Amino acid sequence: MLKRLVRSPAVQQAGAHALGLYLQFALRTTRWTLHGEPHVAPHMAGAPAVVAFWHERLPLMPILWLLARARGGSPRMHVLVSRHRDGRFIGTVLRRFAVEVVHGSSSRGGATGLRTLAALLAGGSLVAITPDGPRGPRRRAAPGVARIAELSGAPVLPCAAQTTRRLELGSWDGMVLPLPFGRGVIVCGPALSVPRDGWQAALPAIEQALNDTADAATRLCAR
Repeated sequence: MLKRLVRSPAVQQAGAHALGLYLQFALRTTRWTLHGEPHVAPHMAGAPAVVAFWHERLPLMPILWLLARARGGSPRMHVLVSRHRDGRFIGTVLRRFAVEVVHGSSSRGGATGLRTLAALLAGGSLVAITPDGPRGPRRRAAPGVARIAELSGAPVLPCAAQTTRRLELGSWDGMVLPLPFGRGVIVCGPALSVPRDGWQAALPAIEQALNDTADAATRLCAR
C-alpha cells in the first residue's frame, strides 16, 4: 500500500512541487559566477543551441536560464525527458522554471522526439539534453545529442554547474543537490558543430567536452 501511495500521481505531483520550491530557494541563495560567458552569450541573445550537460548536474542547471532572463535575455528553453515516471516527475519540477518539456529518449530510437527538438531549434529555441540520462551509463553520451545537432544544424553547447554546498546522492549518477547559501559556478565551453552525416565522429568530442566542463566546475568550487 505504501509503495502504491508513493507512486500515485497526487503524491508525485506534491513531491515535485515541493522539490521545485526548494530548488528555487537553494539556487537563488547561492552566489553564482559564470565562466565562459563569450561561449553562451549568443545563445542567451537568441541563437539556437543544444545545451548539453550530464544528468548528475540536472538540479543545478535551471540557474543558467534564470541567469539568462536576469541579464535581459528571453531564450525559450525546452528539455528532453523520458516518458518514464521519473521523467514526468522531473518535467513537473522544471516547469516551475518556465522550461517546456519534450518527452522522448536520447538512448533509444526516439525518432519522433529528435524531429520535434530539431523543429524547435529551427524555430529559434534552445534545447537542453542530458546525454547520459535517464539511466546511464554515467557520463556516457547516447547518440541523441549529436543526432539532434546534425539534424538541426545547431551547435552543441557543453555546460556544467557546481556549488560549494551540496549533497551528492547515492543514485547511479551521483546526482548533486544544492544546499542554500553557498558559492556556485556555471561553466560553458565552446560550442561544437556537428556536420551533416557526422554525428558518430562528433560524439566522442561532445562527451569529452561535457567531462571537461563538469570537472572544471568542480575544481572551481574546490578553491
